[in-house]
Amino acid sequence: MSPMRWTNPSLPQTLQIAVIFLYISAFFAILTGLIAITNVLGLLTLVAGLIAVAAARGLVRERRVGYWAAVIITLVDVAGALIPLTGNVSALRIINLLVALALIGLLLHPMSRAYYRTWFR
Repeated sequence: MSPMRWTNPSLPQTLQIAVIFLYISAFFAILTGLIAITNVLGLLTLVAGLIAVAAARGLVRERRVGYWAAVIITLVDVAGALIPLTGNVSALRIINLLVALALIGLLLHPMSRAYYRTWFR
């Protein structure tokens, strides 16, 4: 497989959609981290975005570490969306939570798990 490939059409549809969602959530995490890089939370958000990109690339290459990195970073994203850091709840926070929950559902779907057990190295 080409090292420049960003998606893998041989993956089942649940994992293909998960890869796309990982790239989208990583984009917004990196953007948020770059905007708020002056504090620790901004730096952690930037690192989480970079880990999400690495996890998506691992899924594309069918690596076990990529799959588990995607699951763990998504669980961290869900926890981060649920823990209120401020008193207000914004629409962006709700959308982030919904995308993270959908991503967990896609990664832990029986079709994804079966493909993982069969093909991932």
